[in-house]
Amino acid sequence: MSMGMTSAPPVLGRDVPSWRLLSLMTTAGALAGLLIVTAYRLTLPRIEHHKSEVMRAAIQEVLEAPRSFDTLYLAKGALVKTLPAGTSAKGLEKIYLGHDATGKRIGFAVSATGNGFQDPVTVMFGYDAAAHTLIAMRVISSKETPGLGDKIDKDSAFVNGFANVVAPVAGVKKDRGKTTPNDVVMITGATISSRAVIRIIDDAIARWQPLMDAYREEARP
Repeated sequence: MSMGMTSAPPVLGRDVPSWRLLSLMTTAGALAGLLIVTAYRLTLPRIEHHKSEVMRAAIQEVLEAPRSFDTLYLAKGALVKTLPAGTSAKGLEKIYLGHDATGKRIGFAVSATGNGFQDPVTVMFGYDAAAHTLIAMRVISSKETPGLGDKIDKDSAFVNGFANVVAPVAGVKKDRGKTTPNDVVMITGATISSRAVIRIIDDAIARWQPLMDAYREEARP
């Protein structure tokens, strides 16, 4: 008579203490955080350089290729080119003042952000504060609806329509057309986005105009 073989009882694993699991999770989280921070620090200079180049290109465009421009900081309620000793420029709002080859003012370049139809829209515009007249406008950042709202950046008639417009700007529909120096013809099918750009510009001018008027040119090197 053959004897059947019996299987060995399963070996139960030892329970891992909860403190060890917590320690492993904490270590893994710390390593992941360290990798993220390291990657951010390594890419930050490149990101900041790209932003600087985009801003410089926008200033050149909206001031129609100035020979030079100064960065003016908003410090203690006034525009200044030179910050007081010990004052950091980090976090301060700023605009830019362009000059032609003779050193004469061309106008101010202002970056402003406001709500669009879907997400915030950032524009840069050139502005002759003495004449209250826009020089040019460019959309720097927008996530408006493709094919409709994004025309605020792609529709050349709309973008170029801000040249020589007197502030405050008024949006008009295409069937009415431009009848006053303040009018900008909005984009058919994208009137909300068009109005957003106009509102952003008008709000920025209302805020910065007194500061521009009060600014007295500092000696240039």
